[in-house]
Amino acid sequence: MSQSLTTVILAAGKGTRMKSSLPKVLHKIGAKPMVKHVIDASHSLDAQKLIMIYGHGGDKLKTALAAESLIWVEQKEQLGTGHAVQQIIPEITDNEQVLILYGDVPLISSATLEKLLTSAPDKGIGLLTVNLENPTGYGRIIRDTDGNVTAIVEEKDANGMQKQVNEVNTGILTAPASLLKTWLADLSNDNAQQEYYLTDIIAMCADQGYPIETANPAETAEVEGVNNRLQQATLERIYQQKQVESLMVEGVTFRDPARVDVRGTVSVGQDVAVDINVVFEGDVELGNNVTIEPNCILRNCKIADGTLIKANTIIEDAVIGQACFIGPFARIRPGSEFAEGVHIGNFVETKNTKIAKGSKANHLSYLGDSDVGAGVNVGAGSITCNYDGANKFRTTIEDNVFVGSNSSIVAPVKLAKGTTVGAGSTIVKSSENDELVIARAKQRHISGWQRPVKNKK
Repeated sequence: MSQSLTTVILAAGKGTRMKSSLPKVLHKIGAKPMVKHVIDASHSLDAQKLIMIYGHGGDKLKTALAAESLIWVEQKEQLGTGHAVQQIIPEITDNEQVLILYGDVPLISSATLEKLLTSAPDKGIGLLTVNLENPTGYGRIIRDTDGNVTAIVEEKDANGMQKQVNEVNTGILTAPASLLKTWLADLSNDNAQQEYYLTDIIAMCADQGYPIETANPAETAEVEGVNNRLQQATLERIYQQKQVESLMVEGVTFRDPARVDVRGTVSVGQDVAVDINVVFEGDVELGNNVTIEPNCILRNCKIADGTLIKANTIIEDAVIGQACFIGPFARIRPGSEFAEGVHIGNFVETKNTKIAKGSKANHLSYLGDSDVGAGVNVGAGSITCNYDGANKFRTTIEDNVFVGSNSSIVAPVKLAKGTTVGAGSTIVKSSENDELVIARAKQRHISGWQRPVKNKK
């Protein structure tokens, strides 16, 4: 293919069967809008131009895809796929090769599209077809006695013999713009649906003596569309299976591959083990010998070698160093950075906090907007008070500080090296090196005190 490639994505349908105010193509597979999967496949082909045909919910579509470099073409009336593609004629020139894709067919692979483009004739049509055991509902591929494609007949227009054909049209095709424009101009709506079928250009191509070459996807799921929530869920499971299989090839052990969701990209080292009900979102990087216990969510984070993420832990926009122990039931919020050997235990929350080597917060603590040195121990129930209701302030805890249980450290404040904070203290002033700091109310003992009793009714 010597001509520049232009990809056209049809995304104008209402998607009535989704029963949603959201345009169908914005419903997600793997936490990414279906149409974005198609856009990404197009980018992998180095398409010079990407045209989006929109209609229903155009504003929402444009907002969701604002970061994409697209040519937006509106189909104001829904008069069929041929009519949709007719709208691009002002946007294409004769020296382009046009590839037609669909925004609700999210699992199409770049490898299959490359195969289609490679097989396409210079003058003619490259057509993606698939053989189905049950072709009901699909347009049938009609071939002559020599095996040449001569037409596509839609289900409602097919006769009894044509309905027996198992090879069906996927809708995905490629053709030179110079020919495509001519064929589009000649489309008619003289059919059962009174629509302009894009598939009618196949017969025009054959009648004019141009070749039609077909290619097939590696898997049927690549060309399956989504019209309702059931089909969306079916493709979601297929997508997830593919993600997990790819990671297993990379050496990851999954306790149950069916109970993991990958909603982004995951890169892995050797000997990674993942238990059930783990969700990966965004960009996640796992080092060697990382173990993730059940029911964890990892979002946009980096986990270094030898770290154990215990059950029911959430890690978001964070960097975890080597040989750390995180959880169970820990919440690691954005901006958290842990050095080697950090221990974060059950019901501990961190945010925008850096923790140096070997420090521990093992129980029921909150460390927010903090810089924590090496060898620090934070006792159970201790917190940094970083917010005064209007502004946030940082806390500095230097090396080898010991914070006794149930202490409150009110920012901005610094605990110098070697400081020991007595349990139950509220610290509002900075300390000097190696001080014992105690700030608690004086304990009183009242003899003869009578406990209140309930009033008799």
